[in-house]
Amino acid sequence: MESKIKIGIVGAAGYTGGELIRLLLHHPKTEIAFALSRSQSGKEISDIHTDLVGETSLIFTDNFSDAIDVLFLCLPHKESKIWMENHPLIATTKVIDLGNDFRIDGTFGKENFIYGLPEINTKAIQQSNHVANPGCFATAIQLALLPLAKDKLLKTIYTTGITGSTGAGQQLQETTHFSWRTNNISAYKTLQHQHVTEICRTLNSLNEEKVNLEFVPWRGDFTRGIFTSSTLETSLSLNEIQSLYQDFYKDNPFVFLSKNNIDLKQVVNTNKCLLFIEKDENHVVIHSVIDNLLKGASGQAVQNMNLMFGWEPTLGLKLKASAF
Repeated sequence: MESKIKIGIVGAAGYTGGELIRLLLHHPKTEIAFALSRSQSGKEISDIHTDLVGETSLIFTDNFSDAIDVLFLCLPHKESKIWMENHPLIATTKVIDLGNDFRIDGTFGKENFIYGLPEINTKAIQQSNHVANPGCFATAIQLALLPLAKDKLLKTIYTTGITGSTGAGQQLQETTHFSWRTNNISAYKTLQHQHVTEICRTLNSLNEEKVNLEFVPWRGDFTRGIFTSSTLETSLSLNEIQSLYQDFYKDNPFVFLSKNNIDLKQVVNTNKCLLFIEKDENHVVIHSVIDNLLKGASGQAVQNMNLMFGWEPTLGLKLKASAF
């Protein structure tokens, strides 16, 4: 029997940690060595992630072991770097950080974190031991714009996007409380969202002219998923734009250009990104939908792990959408 790689998860009691556990329990080449949570140490994983009753007998621990092949960091932003400084790893251990600590400045000692957007950085991810997973909004927006950036067609982009409550993390806040969120929508971090920097860095690396992204994010009254719409000007016809996208993503296993209008439920519980393009006169709108906890976080992290080990990118990620 083929041996499985050993996985460690830090921050395993949160939303992204829980999604990783669900994926890795059924991944054919992985074994979870430990699921670390300081707040839930000693409890059964199924006591916190209650859908896993009957799936695993693992216990949350607060003890770290470096006898692992891959470490996933599912910590709050600005905590991953501190954690790594206090927990030295074996040189061969691969690290995938789901926070934002290494997305812009990937340096950590002698190591360098590669930006983990597989649709543009596949080769670099395959050759790296350290990957910084992109942000959820950043993933949805970049996938909507990469083909246009490659053809140097971007100038000013106006993007709106709405995300579910799980995008704010598991810790209770006023804007994640059910009585506030239900039947309610609000804008937040208007034109100042933290993901704009990583989005523009990627687009600017492809685009001839500096990209100006005006982004207004919204909080939605649902639990998971992201829907973004990016508007810009172009003289290209709709058929020409669609051809650009079909060519750019033709060999990609998770990004698909839809012929019909898209909705969020098509991608919830999957690692897919669906795109739909509309055009009126010189204005084009690219709609993008992803599951913020999967393609926007844990699913993409597993996709990156697959690439780092030379496996098929879809391994363990052939998931079924929850359409109803």
